[in-house]
Amino acid sequence: MRSQSVPKMVAILGLIALTSCSGMNDTQQRTLSGAAAGTAIGAVGTVMTGGCVACGAAIGGAVGAAGGYIYDQVEKGK
Repeated sequence: MRSQSVPKMVAILGLIALTSCSGMNDTQQRTLSGAAAGTAIGAVGTVMTGGCVACGAAIGGAVGAAGGYIYDQVEKGK
């Protein structure tokens, strides 16, 4: 039963992610995208290295959000 619920959860989260950015400005979208990517990379990285997954996801999310915001500011300066 558990193996059937995982694909459904991934599909639902993907749908939410695709529709949640529609009312955001560019800065918000880039910051959120950076945070999402950072969270995923941090979680996967800590799984691979055997560390604290929640810690890796939290740190990755914070770094990703900062990176997304900085990228937005650079793009606005062009």
